[in-house]
Amino acid sequence: MNRLKVDGKSVVAIACAHDPEILCLLNNSSEYFWNTGLNSWTIPDHQEYISKAIAQLSAIGYVDYRGIKKDVKQQKESLVSLNSEKHEDLGIQIGTFRNFLSSRRYSSNTVKTYTEALRVFIRFMGEKKPEEWHLADIIRFNNEYILKNGHSVSYQNQMVNAVKLFLKVVENRHIAVEEIHRPRPEHRLPNVLSKAEVKAILQALSNLKHRCMLSLIYSCGLRRGELLSLKPVDIDSKRNLVHIRLGKGKKDRVVPLSGRILEMLREYYVAYKPQRWLFEGQKSGQPYDERSLSEVLKQARQKAGITKPVTLHWLRHSYATHLLESGTDLRYIQELLGHKHSKTTEIYTHVSTQSLQRIKSPFDDL
Repeated sequence: MNRLKVDGKSVVAIACAHDPEILCLLNNSSEYFWNTGLNSWTIPDHQEYISKAIAQLSAIGYVDYRGIKKDVKQQKESLVSLNSEKHEDLGIQIGTFRNFLSSRRYSSNTVKTYTEALRVFIRFMGEKKPEEWHLADIIRFNNEYILKNGHSVSYQNQMVNAVKLFLKVVENRHIAVEEIHRPRPEHRLPNVLSKAEVKAILQALSNLKHRCMLSLIYSCGLRRGELLSLKPVDIDSKRNLVHIRLGKGKKDRVVPLSGRILEMLREYYVAYKPQRWLFEGQKSGQPYDERSLSEVLKQARQKAGITKPVTLHWLRHSYATHLLESGTDLRYIQELLGHKHSKTTEIYTHVSTQSLQRIKSPFDDL
């Protein structure tokens, strides 16, 4: 790791071996950026990013961060290497936990989320070993870390679930987490764009690949990961279908493909000739970066003059809501989105304006 200046900004460059596990971590995390000019991965030069990167990479191999440490005292106080002799046992236990999750076929995102959650809890516990963890420690963690730092309800539940599962699998212990006061679930409505706003965003894209990616997310109601996992063979041009392989919940599904999108994809295929993935990054055979895709949407939104903080998932919400407003049965929308429960899909009835706009306010009769 070394500090460098890129376009006037300080970044930390990470040079690493072409190890599959390391590359998988770097490719699947939004924290890291590939810089072609430096031929290295980079992260912002902030202590939060640096500490997290060292913790993640130390669980896989040796990390040489001598090029960025300001002084030995600060480094010892703020950074913990799970590969040090002192934490060797914890590193083995985390590896055992990761292997359990993988063998149970948890998704790569879940494996990453749970193992990282466990590392955060370990750092919070300091010198206290897992066999010494008790219910009071989890309650203290919730109060002194989760609530103090303003983390979300879902993050809190992920942390508790990860620690509970770790203790059950690795330590063969049971902690009655049901005795912890769980936060009340939040019931937030999905954010939805109008058709005019979606059109403005898509028309603001001059790059063919970028326009294809965002158009496919909206026209098929895809999740970001589902789009980036598509392969050329998943586009069934004869039946006008898109095959989603092992989406959320390890489920396959098919969604109808717009004829206009199919023509756009044919033009894209001729121009870019993708090899392994339908949408590849700068390197052939590597999937397009998630963070870069979010940046594409951000630039298109700004160019279209839309001030709302639009995310990629807004396009999926908009697809479902627009289908409902055009008269599509809710059961079909559930299948198209890949929802396991109908209640998940019913939330779009609360944001559809078709019925609401027909309601006459009693104020108009005054």
